[in-house]
Amino acid sequence: MSKIERISAFLNDKEVDMTFITNPTTLNYLTGLAIDPHERIAGLMIFRDSAPMLFTPALEVEKAKEHTSGLDIFGYEDSQNPWEVVKNHVKSDVKSIAVEFSDIPLAKTEGLKAQFGDINFVNLTPLIERMRLIKSADEIEKMKVAGDFADKCFEIGFATAAERNGVTESDIVAKIEYEMKRMGVPQMSFDTLVLSGARAANPHGAPENVEIQENKLLLFDLGVMSGGYASDATRTIAIGQPNDFDAEIHKIVKEAQQAAMDFIKPGVTAHEIDAVARDLITKAGYGEYFNHRLGHGIGMDVHEYPSIVAGNDLVIQEGMCFSNEPGIYIPGKVGVRIEDCLYVTENGCESFTHTDHDLLIF
Repeated sequence: MSKIERISAFLNDKEVDMTFITNPTTLNYLTGLAIDPHERIAGLMIFRDSAPMLFTPALEVEKAKEHTSGLDIFGYEDSQNPWEVVKNHVKSDVKSIAVEFSDIPLAKTEGLKAQFGDINFVNLTPLIERMRLIKSADEIEKMKVAGDFADKCFEIGFATAAERNGVTESDIVAKIEYEMKRMGVPQMSFDTLVLSGARAANPHGAPENVEIQENKLLLFDLGVMSGGYASDATRTIAIGQPNDFDAEIHKIVKEAQQAAMDFIKPGVTAHEIDAVARDLITKAGYGEYFNHRLGHGIGMDVHEYPSIVAGNDLVIQEGMCFSNEPGIYIPGKVGVRIEDCLYVTENGCESFTHTDHDLLIF
């Protein structure tokens, strides 16, 4: 059963008339068309028993025809009301529409209501999440390539940091992203993080034009988009000789990350995986400083379903892909995180990134 056929089956089962899917990532996943309409509207309409329709801005119609098949494609000019164009192409009586509650803004639901009347919206997000949860062999191969690029980012970033001579966090970010562009990478999967010393104690801190500190740790969190798929990885290194306390924190995080990696396999739960790393950090006396979930799903989005978090009893299956990223963040002192994204195999898991986990000293 194809992806679109699976959604048609859902519509029949739930007695829903059609979908209106606007998330660019979901459109790409279902049709192979990668576009971002920005403030304009693109939507995929799938029906119970008739051919699906793809609605795009007029300037995207030819690209849509070139990159998709089996779809009735139509567009709208900027001078037109897009919702009227949609209504004119949908001839059947519509009482319910499946949309991704996690994505569609109120303006779009109101636009649909203005044309179709008092319709009922049904949440399509759980089905899309389940469909994207298990990656195919082809998807995993693409994610391996993205992971290889992340390893190259670390290599470039470490070398740039080792130059010292007043190099700043922002300098290192710029060098990494410049070299990725030179290698043909279209974009990073998120804003690259390079944080020095105690500045890394903020898990979502932002690089600034500040010099990296001597004899302190330096945290890198980065990833790229390659072939439509994301990578995401974190390493923490030392610039000069770290003090014993910082080195010990790194050792604890490394052990927690490895313990979780060794535990991951089909049949365990997301809750149990989180607990393996969290318990180790808690027993070391730093549980209060590990203040986020252990991991998140990854694929066409850098953050996607599922969460590897306490209380989530989702059973892990072969083909799932997610991050393993324990951390300890002590305000005013130090921040350490080690992260790899991985895919679950028949008997365990394999990482997409392979940069050394040891506390490398530069």
